[in-house]
Amino acid sequence: MNLIQKINMRSPLIQHIRLAHSSSRPYWKKNPHLDQIIRVDHAGELGADRIYAGQMAVLGRTAEGPLIQHMWDQEKKHREKFEQLINEYRVRPTVLTPIWNVAGFVLGAGTALLGKEAAMACTVAVETVIVDHYNDQLRTLMQDPNVDKEILETITRFRDEEQEHHDAGLQHGAEQAPGYRALTELIKAGCRAAIQLSKKI
Repeated sequence: MNLIQKINMRSPLIQHIRLAHSSSRPYWKKNPHLDQIIRVDHAGELGADRIYAGQMAVLGRTAEGPLIQHMWDQEKKHREKFEQLINEYRVRPTVLTPIWNVAGFVLGAGTALLGKEAAMACTVAVETVIVDHYNDQLRTLMQDPNVDKEILETITRFRDEEQEHHDAGLQHGAEQAPGYRALTELIKAGCRAAIQLSKKI
């Protein structure tokens, strides 16, 4: 190898290409759905984090405080994981992140102000949509023979924890909230719209 070749091999561009090629997750071999999956899940877990933050701001000193704190702690870990994956897979976050940040807190605090039952109804509605959403993603990912097992295991674990939150909401009086059906359907519709927007924008 002559001097020119040695210099070229040490150039930043060549080093970047060699690093990408040697990576276990080269960006040109990603599942075509993976960017979208990570982007929307990152947005969703951010929103869930802020919902529980809003609930804690209102109900943190009540009997429901420890339960909400437990669910919030899990959502914080979900959010942290998807922030890691956003960076690891070089995925562009949704530009709507600042909106979901505020909207999540307002939704959590607003329903909590209506009473603990309304807060639990909010949890049931949000987690119903999230569990269905994660199940759809798992079906999509499992069709890929080269699926990243870490992603698969992460989404499966988070789906199970979101189901636990849903069930806890029901056990703590969600269905006793005034206008339970109308309230939960409205929140579900908003969550589904947020998912669709976060996929594209």
